[in-house]
Amino acid sequence: MMPRRPGDHVKTDRRDAMTLARLLRAGELTAIWVPDEAHEAVRDLIRARRCAQEDATGCAQEDATAAKQGVRSFLLRHDRRFGGRAAWTKMYWRWLSEQRFDFPHQQLALEELQKRVLEAQARVSRLEGALGEAVEAWRFAPLVRNLQALRGIRLLSAATLIAEVGDLTRFDNPKQLMAYVDLVPSEHSSGARTQRGRITRAGNAQARTTLIEAGWSYRLPAREERRYRERVADLPDEIQAIGWKAQVRLCQRFRRLSAAGKPQPKVTTAIARELIGYAWDIARRVSPAVAG
Repeated sequence: MMPRRPGDHVKTDRRDAMTLARLLRAGELTAIWVPDEAHEAVRDLIRARRCAQEDATGCAQEDATAAKQGVRSFLLRHDRRFGGRAAWTKMYWRWLSEQRFDFPHQQLALEELQKRVLEAQARVSRLEGALGEAVEAWRFAPLVRNLQALRGIRLLSAATLIAEVGDLTRFDNPKQLMAYVDLVPSEHSSGARTQRGRITRAGNAQARTTLIEAGWSYRLPAREERRYRERVADLPDEIQAIGWKAQVRLCQRFRRLSAAGKPQPKVTTAIARELIGYAWDIARRVSPAVAG
């Protein structure tokens, strides 16, 4: 983004070249990281999986959303209410399979709506399998494995973060990385007055969403479950130590911020901001020769 003066409505290649030359001489240009074709391929696969996941959960795509809403609306019209705690779980699907209607075309309508949801979930499974194979041959595969030492970060989260941000070590310090994914607050200060607001959301939305979703897992006390221990068993001791240090600190911080009356979205965002700092620390400890 090149700065432009108010009222300057003339844009030509010659003017842009002169502006770039002046900015380069002044040291105002920042080098960017350009992903290669293999990196772009992994990113495309992750985004396709995310789109399919949104189809399956009914978060974004109209087709899957209409399917799930159609199922629940159909059942409500006939006063069929699920007595469990959450919808679309195994118990919910079992309950759906037990529903029977007097007219065949009503039963067919329900079955067709369920089939649309199952097809979306099958796409998610296929793409997740392809993602696992793609990551194994990726030059960032060691970094993806090491990032899983952090609580809330698994294969998909780690691959998404690296695919969207790239090489984390290209940032000189974690504050630059936090600003890149835009997990820093906006600020409107003048003189002695300092006023900070919400995050500006100008950075990479996919990476920021992944970190905030991972930050939500720190609401629970620090602990190492069996699946977590199995996931990090082959990682170096120093990487496991960073993961435990991050878990202890962030779980305590989550509790303190919540006890202070902070809204949950702000608490989760603050946790995500610190989490990316620990990810940067892990990235710089991965051998460059191994990571590519």
